[in-house]
Amino acid sequence: MSDQTYYIGLDLGDALIKSALVNSGGEILEIEQRDTPHDGAPVWEVAAAVANDLQSKAVAQGCQVVALGAGIPGVVNPQTRRVESSPALPALEGIDLLSYLASTTQLPVVLEQSANAAAYGEFICGAARGMQNVIFIDLGPDISAGLILEGNLYRGQLGSASGFGHMTVNPDGWECTCGNVGCLETIASGTNLVRRTTDRLFHDRSSSLSSLALPGRGELTPQRIAMEALNGDDFALMMLERTGKWVGMAVASVINLLNLDMVVMAGSVMVAGDLLLRSVIKEVQARALKIPRAHCRIVSSTLGGQAGFIGAAMRARDSIQS
Repeated sequence: MSDQTYYIGLDLGDALIKSALVNSGGEILEIEQRDTPHDGAPVWEVAAAVANDLQSKAVAQGCQVVALGAGIPGVVNPQTRRVESSPALPALEGIDLLSYLASTTQLPVVLEQSANAAAYGEFICGAARGMQNVIFIDLGPDISAGLILEGNLYRGQLGSASGFGHMTVNPDGWECTCGNVGCLETIASGTNLVRRTTDRLFHDRSSSLSSLALPGRGELTPQRIAMEALNGDDFALMMLERTGKWVGMAVASVINLLNLDMVVMAGSVMVAGDLLLRSVIKEVQARALKIPRAHCRIVSSTLGGQAGFIGAAMRARDSIQS
């Protein structure tokens, strides 16, 4: 393919639809994003409109778009190619999104679970380049993961592999949206980090975050908790360290099971960077078996919020080159 050949990568989220024109080397020509509609126009129509806008921009610059990849926050059945489950975007459930995007853009289309797409982006262009066995973990409002095993995406029988956020880490803990009790997501997701922090702030008023626990006093977010921890707030630091401990417990189990080369961590909770990473690594050092632990690196994402659409574009590239 020539340097003027591009691929569209879409990353559909519950807040934003992010997209980009990406060349075969993973370099970005254009980025576009829109708010995800939750009323009015269906999300698939907005996704198609974004893709068509990018095609027009490519043509205006003398470039050819040859395929489209889309990351979906849910389970894509590899046999039916339909979105089986999408708690973040339930309107997509049962929709033949692949056929719709293909017909409206006139491009070959590949669908991928969002975390798988991001894992593939890091594997091809980011922190995990050159690795063969990798888990990508997204600590966002919920927790998702994508797996690369022996150099290939691992999706499982029906596309639902890598339910990392639903590993049980505290059987006496909170009920999860999935119906289980004590899932990692109930403790370590961005949403539940905020919930746990708010609950404790009613009893511990020493933190600079205390005023944000009161109604009408501002928004408490994972980013704000991380910022205060980085500024030396002991309470915020404790909350992040505890979060890292729970994540580290789950990561240690995955390392023991799969003998991974690398763990790549991303998401809104990871804005704390090394503060959280150190806590995860400390717990892994304490719990993982010696041999797999010694040969597995735990790192932050290098692509950040671009991993999803870059990975989706690279999946589109590889689907037409294979």
